[in-house]
Amino acid sequence: MKGLVSRYIGASIAAMVTFYGIALFFLGVLAIISCSSLSQNDGKSPRPAPSGNENGSTSAIWTELLQKKPFPHTAPVPSQVPTVLDGTFAKFDPKKTPPVPCRRCPDYVPEGGIWKLNFNKGIFRIFHEFTGWRSIGSFVVDGNRVRLFNDPNCMEVMGSYTWTLKEGRLRLQVIQDKCAIGMRAKNLMKLPWMACQPPSMEAGFRGHWDKPPGCD
Repeated sequence: MKGLVSRYIGASIAAMVTFYGIALFFLGVLAIISCSSLSQNDGKSPRPAPSGNENGSTSAIWTELLQKKPFPHTAPVPSQVPTVLDGTFAKFDPKKTPPVPCRRCPDYVPEGGIWKLNFNKGIFRIFHEFTGWRSIGSFVVDGNRVRLFNDPNCMEVMGSYTWTLKEGRLRLQVIQDKCAIGMRAKNLMKLPWMACQPPSMEAGFRGHWDKPPGCD
């Protein structure tokens, strides 16, 4: 009888030892995986990836934006007739600081990376490739002045600018624009916008021109 009890106790102890051994083994594996992940990221959170559609394509967002039309928030939408400003422009902001995640940050913050600006028959569209931020509105050209309005980010604000377009560089100078606590003006004026249209038909046909970054 004592022998049976001893064997029973011995088997129980062996089972417990085996169970705890397996548990410790798996805990060790989890610890190794965690340490490996931290070492690969240097203990820092990964930077956000460029925004896009489900396939990560920013071109799809831009293409979709080009199909949209502004809503007449405070003024009628201008007639769709060609203007001297019509075209697509791009700029590359060399700012290296990554965007800070923020739900209440003002719009038009001049973050680094490629920005696109399109004027087309009374509609302006702007897009930031890295974050996927974009906006749309109406514009009217009067000589060397352009007015921006019907922007959903500042529906009741009309911005006024002077513009010059020389050698494929569009420069905007604010007259008055309080949109996004002045961020729209700061963004639009920060750098010249490079025309995505070739300087001549021959240059475009032969491809003998330096296409700015961000121009498709």
